[in-house]
Amino acid sequence: MLNDQAILITGGTGSFGQKFIEMIFQRYNPRRVVIYSRDEYKQFMVRAKFQKILPKEKFSKLRFFIGDVRDKERLYRAFKEIDYVIHAAAMKQVPACEYNPFEAIKTNIHGAQNIVDAALDCGVKKVVALSTDKAVNPINLYGGTKLVSDKLFISANAYSGGKGTVFSVVRYGNVAGSRGSVIPFFQELIDKGEQELPITDFRMTRFWITLEEGVELVFKALEESRGGETYISKIPSFKITDLAKAMLPDCSLKEIGIREGEKLHEVMITTDDSRLTYEYEKHYIIYPHFDWWSSERFLTKGGQPIGDGFEYNSATNNEWMNVEELRQKIAELK
Repeated sequence: MLNDQAILITGGTGSFGQKFIEMIFQRYNPRRVVIYSRDEYKQFMVRAKFQKILPKEKFSKLRFFIGDVRDKERLYRAFKEIDYVIHAAAMKQVPACEYNPFEAIKTNIHGAQNIVDAALDCGVKKVVALSTDKAVNPINLYGGTKLVSDKLFISANAYSGGKGTVFSVVRYGNVAGSRGSVIPFFQELIDKGEQELPITDFRMTRFWITLEEGVELVFKALEESRGGETYISKIPSFKITDLAKAMLPDCSLKEIGIREGEKLHEVMITTDDSRLTYEYEKHYIIYPHFDWWSSERFLTKGGQPIGDGFEYNSATNNEWMNVEELRQKIAELK
Protein backbone atom coordinates (compact mmCIF):
# COMPACT_ATOMS: atom_id res chain seq x y z
CA MET A 1 0.00 0.00 0.00
CA LEU A 2 2.80 2.43 0.84
CA ASN A 3 5.03 1.33 -2.03
CA ASP A 4 5.82 4.23 -4.37
CA GLN A 5 3.90 6.62 -2.10
CA ALA A 6 5.00 9.89 -0.49
CA ILE A 7 4.60 9.94 3.31
CA LEU A 8 5.05 12.93 5.62
CA ILE A 9 5.51 12.70 9.40
CA THR A 10 5.00 15.80 11.52
CA GLY A 11 7.23 15.78 14.58
CA GLY A 12 9.20 13.11 12.77
CA THR A 13 12.44 13.51 14.74
CA GLY A 14 10.88 12.10 17.93
CA SER A 15 11.04 8.51 19.19
CA PHE A 16 8.00 7.45 17.17
CA GLY A 17 9.16 9.16 13.99
CA GLN A 18 12.56 7.51 14.09
CA LYS A 19 11.07 4.06 14.61
CA PHE A 20 8.58 4.75 11.79
CA ILE A 21 11.42 5.63 9.41
CA GLU A 22 13.23 2.43 10.32
CA MET A 23 10.17 0.20 9.88
CA ILE A 24 8.74 1.76 6.73
CA PHE A 25 11.99 1.19 4.85
CA GLN A 26 12.13 -2.39 6.14
CA ARG A 27 8.62 -3.19 4.95
CA TYR A 28 7.85 -0.90 2.02
CA ASN A 29 9.47 0.93 -0.85
CA PRO A 30 8.10 4.48 -0.50
CA ARG A 31 8.76 7.11 -3.11
CA ARG A 32 9.57 9.73 -0.49
CA VAL A 33 9.47 10.09 3.32
CA VAL A 34 9.34 13.67 4.58
CA ILE A 35 10.32 14.57 8.15
CA TYR A 36 8.48 17.76 9.07
CA SER A 37 9.62 19.38 12.34
CA ARG A 38 10.82 22.68 13.73
CA ASP A 39 14.13 21.75 15.39
CA GLU A 40 17.05 21.94 12.97
CA TYR A 41 19.49 20.28 15.38
CA LYS A 42 17.25 17.24 15.88
CA GLN A 43 16.87 16.99 12.10
CA PHE A 44 20.66 17.11 11.77
CA MET A 45 21.03 14.28 14.31
CA VAL A 46 18.32 12.11 12.73
CA ARG A 47 19.78 12.68 9.26
CA ALA A 48 23.22 11.62 10.50
CA LYS A 49 21.78 8.53 12.21
CA PHE A 50 19.95 7.23 9.15
CA GLN A 51 22.74 8.13 6.78
CA LYS A 52 24.79 5.54 8.68
CA ILE A 53 22.20 2.76 8.92
CA LEU A 54 20.16 3.03 5.71
CA PRO A 55 21.40 1.89 2.30
CA LYS A 56 22.20 4.83 0.05
CA GLU A 57 19.21 4.25 -2.25
CA LYS A 58 16.83 4.33 0.72
CA PHE A 59 18.45 7.27 2.47
CA SER A 60 18.13 9.28 -0.74
CA LYS A 61 14.33 9.08 -0.31
CA LEU A 62 14.40 10.87 3.06
CA ARG A 63 13.57 14.58 3.08
CA PHE A 64 13.96 16.97 6.02
CA PHE A 65 11.54 19.88 6.02
CA ILE A 66 11.85 22.62 8.65
CA GLY A 67 8.41 23.85 9.68
CA ASP A 68 5.89 24.24 12.48
CA VAL A 69 2.36 22.83 12.47
CA ARG A 70 1.24 26.29 13.57
CA ASP A 71 2.35 27.64 10.18
CA LYS A 72 -0.43 26.81 7.72
CA GLU A 73 1.37 28.25 4.69
CA ARG A 74 4.40 26.08 5.39
CA LEU A 75 2.19 23.00 5.75
CA TYR A 76 0.61 23.68 2.36
CA ARG A 77 4.06 23.79 0.80
CA ALA A 78 5.14 20.60 2.61
CA PHE A 79 1.95 18.69 1.70
CA LYS A 80 2.39 19.20 -2.03
CA GLU A 81 2.24 15.77 -3.75
CA ILE A 82 2.05 13.95 -0.39
CA ASP A 83 -0.11 10.81 -0.27
CA TYR A 84 -0.17 9.98 3.46
CA VAL A 85 0.38 12.06 6.60
CA ILE A 86 1.16 10.82 10.12
CA HIS A 87 0.62 13.61 12.63
CA ALA A 88 2.94 13.04 15.59
CA ALA A 89 3.85 16.65 16.41
CA ALA A 90 2.56 17.91 19.75
CA MET A 91 3.45 19.56 23.01
CA LYS A 92 3.40 16.46 25.23
CA GLN A 93 4.96 17.36 28.59
CA VAL A 94 2.14 17.82 31.13
CA PRO A 95 3.94 20.46 33.28
CA ALA A 96 5.03 22.44 30.20
CA CYS A 97 1.45 22.52 28.90
CA GLU A 98 0.12 23.61 32.29
CA TYR A 99 2.62 26.46 32.54
CA ASN A 100 2.33 27.48 28.86
CA PRO A 101 -1.36 26.89 28.06
CA PHE A 102 -1.58 29.27 25.12
CA GLU A 103 1.40 27.59 23.47
CA ALA A 104 -0.12 24.13 23.99
CA ILE A 105 -3.36 25.29 22.38
CA LYS A 106 -1.53 26.79 19.41
CA THR A 107 0.38 23.58 18.72
CA ASN A 108 -2.06 20.83 19.70
CA ILE A 109 -5.36 22.41 18.61
CA HIS A 110 -4.61 25.11 16.05
CA GLY A 111 -1.88 22.89 14.60
CA ALA A 112 -4.36 20.02 14.23
CA GLN A 113 -6.80 22.28 12.39
CA ASN A 114 -4.01 23.42 10.09
CA ILE A 115 -3.20 19.78 9.31
CA VAL A 116 -6.87 19.12 8.46
CA ASP A 117 -7.14 22.14 6.18
CA ALA A 118 -3.86 21.45 4.39
CA ALA A 119 -4.66 17.76 3.90
CA LEU A 120 -8.12 18.49 2.47
CA ASP A 121 -6.90 21.23 0.13
CA CYS A 122 -3.74 19.43 -1.03
CA GLY A 123 -5.46 16.12 -1.83
CA VAL A 124 -3.76 13.93 0.79
CA LYS A 125 -5.22 10.41 0.71
CA LYS A 126 -5.12 9.61 4.42
CA VAL A 127 -4.14 11.28 7.69
CA VAL A 128 -3.45 9.27 10.86
CA ALA A 129 -3.17 11.37 14.02
CA LEU A 130 -1.43 10.05 17.14
CA SER A 131 -3.47 10.45 20.33
CA THR A 132 -2.94 9.57 23.99
CA ASP A 133 -4.72 7.99 26.92
CA LYS A 134 -4.63 11.46 28.51
CA ALA A 135 -7.28 12.58 26.00
CA VAL A 136 -9.72 10.16 27.71
CA ASN A 137 -11.51 11.89 30.60
CA PRO A 138 -8.76 14.55 30.62
CA ILE A 139 -7.61 16.06 33.91
CA ASN A 140 -4.80 18.22 32.54
CA LEU A 141 -4.41 20.70 29.69
CA TYR A 142 -2.37 18.33 27.57
CA GLY A 143 -5.19 15.79 27.68
CA GLY A 144 -7.76 18.50 27.03
CA THR A 145 -5.95 19.75 23.93
CA LYS A 146 -5.50 16.23 22.59
CA LEU A 147 -9.20 15.50 23.13
CA VAL A 148 -10.03 18.55 20.99
CA SER A 149 -7.43 17.48 18.44
CA ASP A 150 -8.98 13.99 18.20
CA LYS A 151 -12.43 15.51 17.68
CA LEU A 152 -11.10 17.75 14.91
CA PHE A 153 -9.60 14.82 13.00
CA ILE A 154 -12.66 12.61 13.40
CA SER A 155 -15.06 15.37 12.34
CA ALA A 156 -12.82 16.30 9.38
CA ASN A 157 -14.22 13.28 7.55
CA ALA A 158 -17.49 15.19 7.12
CA TYR A 159 -15.61 17.79 5.05
CA SER A 160 -14.00 15.28 2.69
CA GLY A 161 -17.39 14.07 1.48
CA GLY A 162 -16.50 10.39 1.49
CA LYS A 163 -14.27 10.74 -1.57
CA GLY A 164 -11.52 12.99 -0.28
CA THR A 165 -9.06 12.67 2.57
CA VAL A 166 -9.66 9.91 5.13
CA PHE A 167 -8.88 10.88 8.73
CA SER A 168 -8.38 8.46 11.64
CA VAL A 169 -6.78 8.43 15.09
CA VAL A 170 -4.43 5.99 16.83
CA ARG A 171 -4.45 6.03 20.65
CA TYR A 172 -1.94 4.63 23.12
CA GLY A 173 -0.27 5.66 26.38
CA ASN A 174 3.36 6.15 27.33
CA VAL A 175 5.59 4.10 25.04
CA ALA A 176 8.06 1.80 26.81
CA GLY A 177 11.55 3.25 26.72
CA SER A 178 10.61 6.39 24.80
CA ARG A 179 12.07 9.78 25.65
CA GLY A 180 10.47 11.12 28.84
CA SER A 181 9.03 7.77 29.95
CA VAL A 182 9.68 6.12 33.32
CA ILE A 183 12.16 3.46 32.11
CA PRO A 184 14.95 5.88 31.11
CA PHE A 185 14.21 7.88 34.29
CA PHE A 186 14.69 4.81 36.48
CA GLN A 187 17.75 3.76 34.45
CA GLU A 188 19.39 7.14 34.98
CA LEU A 189 18.96 6.77 38.74
CA ILE A 190 20.29 3.20 38.67
CA ASP A 191 23.33 4.28 36.65
CA LYS A 192 24.08 6.85 39.36
CA GLY A 193 24.13 4.08 41.95
CA GLU A 194 20.79 4.82 43.59
CA GLN A 195 19.29 1.96 45.58
CA GLU A 196 15.93 3.68 46.21
CA LEU A 197 13.52 4.41 43.37
CA PRO A 198 10.74 7.01 43.69
CA ILE A 199 7.15 5.93 42.94
CA THR A 200 4.47 8.60 42.83
CA ASP A 201 1.80 6.14 44.02
CA PHE A 202 2.24 2.45 44.82
CA ARG A 203 -1.17 1.67 43.27
CA MET A 204 -0.22 3.05 39.85
CA THR A 205 -0.64 0.88 36.74
CA ARG A 206 0.14 1.42 33.07
CA PHE A 207 -0.27 -0.31 29.71
CA TRP A 208 2.84 -1.73 28.03
CA ILE A 209 3.35 -0.81 24.38
CA THR A 210 6.60 -0.63 22.43
CA LEU A 211 7.51 1.75 19.63
CA GLU A 212 7.29 -1.16 17.18
CA GLU A 213 3.73 -1.93 18.30
CA GLY A 214 2.82 1.74 18.01
CA VAL A 215 4.09 1.88 14.44
CA GLU A 216 2.28 -1.38 13.60
CA LEU A 217 -1.00 0.19 14.72
CA VAL A 218 -0.35 3.20 12.50
CA PHE A 219 0.34 0.89 9.54
CA LYS A 220 -3.00 -0.83 10.23
CA ALA A 221 -4.82 2.51 10.30
CA LEU A 222 -3.15 3.58 7.06
CA GLU A 223 -4.17 0.33 5.41
CA GLU A 224 -7.71 -0.18 6.74
CA SER A 225 -9.21 3.16 7.79
CA ARG A 226 -12.28 4.38 5.99
CA GLY A 227 -12.87 7.50 8.06
CA GLY A 228 -13.54 8.38 11.71
CA GLU A 229 -11.96 5.40 13.49
CA THR A 230 -9.99 5.55 16.73
CA TYR A 231 -7.63 2.54 16.94
CA ILE A 232 -6.49 1.08 20.29
CA SER A 233 -4.11 -1.90 20.61
CA LYS A 234 -4.80 -4.86 22.89
CA ILE A 235 -1.78 -4.76 25.21
CA PRO A 236 -0.84 -5.98 28.71
CA SER A 237 -0.82 -3.96 31.93
CA PHE A 238 1.85 -3.74 34.61
CA LYS A 239 2.34 -2.20 38.04
CA ILE A 240 4.90 0.59 38.32
CA THR A 241 6.22 -1.05 41.50
CA ASP A 242 6.85 -4.27 39.53
CA LEU A 243 8.68 -2.29 36.85
CA ALA A 244 10.99 -0.81 39.48
CA LYS A 245 11.71 -4.29 40.91
CA ALA A 246 12.37 -5.63 37.41
CA MET A 247 14.96 -2.93 36.77
CA LEU A 248 16.60 -3.02 40.23
CA PRO A 249 15.68 -6.26 42.05
CA ASP A 250 16.96 -5.32 45.51
CA CYS A 251 15.80 -1.73 45.45
CA SER A 252 13.73 0.01 48.08
CA LEU A 253 10.74 2.03 46.96
CA LYS A 254 9.72 5.47 48.16
CA GLU A 255 6.19 6.80 47.59
CA ILE A 256 6.52 10.52 46.82
CA GLY A 257 2.93 11.45 45.99
CA ILE A 258 1.09 11.71 42.71
CA ARG A 259 2.02 14.68 40.54
CA GLU A 260 -0.39 17.34 39.35
CA GLY A 261 -2.19 16.17 36.24
CA GLU A 262 -1.06 12.56 36.67
CA LYS A 263 -3.50 9.62 36.67
CA LEU A 264 -3.35 6.45 38.73
CA HIS A 265 -4.35 4.31 35.76
CA GLU A 266 -4.46 4.63 31.99
CA VAL A 267 -7.91 4.48 30.37
CA MET A 268 -8.13 3.92 26.61
CA ILE A 269 -11.86 3.28 26.21
CA THR A 270 -14.54 4.68 28.53
CA THR A 271 -17.83 3.00 29.35
CA ASP A 272 -19.58 5.75 27.39
CA ASP A 273 -17.49 4.93 24.31
CA SER A 274 -18.15 1.20 24.68
CA ARG A 275 -21.47 1.45 22.85
CA LEU A 276 -19.55 2.53 19.75
CA THR A 277 -16.58 0.17 20.10
CA TYR A 278 -15.85 -3.03 18.18
CA GLU A 279 -13.34 -5.68 19.22
CA TYR A 280 -10.95 -7.22 16.68
CA GLU A 281 -8.27 -9.88 17.10
CA LYS A 282 -5.47 -7.55 18.22
CA HIS A 283 -7.14 -4.17 18.63
CA TYR A 284 -10.31 -2.19 19.29
CA ILE A 285 -11.90 0.48 17.13
CA ILE A 286 -14.11 3.26 18.48
CA TYR A 287 -16.41 4.49 15.75
CA PRO A 288 -17.93 7.98 15.62
CA HIS A 289 -21.59 8.82 16.20
CA PHE A 290 -22.46 11.32 13.46
CA ASP A 291 -25.11 11.59 10.78
CA TRP A 292 -22.50 11.20 8.05
CA TRP A 293 -21.21 7.90 9.47
CA SER A 294 -22.87 4.61 8.54
CA SER A 295 -21.86 1.04 9.34
CA GLU A 296 -22.53 -0.05 5.75
CA ARG A 297 -20.01 2.42 4.44
CA PHE A 298 -17.37 2.81 7.14
CA LEU A 299 -17.39 -0.26 9.41
CA THR A 300 -14.31 -2.52 9.18
CA LYS A 301 -15.36 -6.15 8.84
CA GLY A 302 -14.29 -8.87 11.26
CA GLY A 303 -15.12 -7.16 14.55
CA GLN A 304 -17.75 -7.65 17.23
CA PRO A 305 -19.46 -4.91 19.25
CA ILE A 306 -18.33 -5.02 22.87
CA GLY A 307 -21.55 -3.58 24.28
CA ASP A 308 -22.38 -1.27 27.17
CA GLY A 309 -20.35 -1.11 30.34
CA PHE A 310 -16.94 -2.11 29.01
CA GLU A 311 -13.94 0.01 30.01
CA TYR A 312 -10.39 -0.57 28.79
CA ASN A 313 -8.44 0.38 31.89
CA SER A 314 -4.87 -0.59 32.86
CA ALA A 315 -6.09 -1.45 36.38
CA THR A 316 -8.85 -3.83 35.26
CA ASN A 317 -7.18 -5.29 32.17
CA ASN A 318 -7.30 -9.10 31.83
CA GLU A 319 -3.67 -9.36 30.63
CA TRP A 320 -0.79 -8.57 33.01
CA MET A 321 3.01 -8.69 33.00
CA ASN A 322 4.86 -9.86 36.13
CA VAL A 323 8.33 -8.82 37.30
CA GLU A 324 10.18 -11.48 35.29
CA GLU A 325 8.24 -10.74 32.11
CA LEU A 326 8.97 -7.04 32.55
CA ARG A 327 12.66 -7.79 33.04
CA GLN A 328 12.72 -9.73 29.76
CA LYS A 329 10.91 -6.95 27.90
CA ILE A 330 13.29 -4.30 29.24
CA ALA A 331 16.26 -6.43 28.13
CA GLU A 332 14.76 -6.56 24.63
CA LEU A 333 14.43 -2.77 24.58
CA LYS A 334 18.11 -2.36 25.43
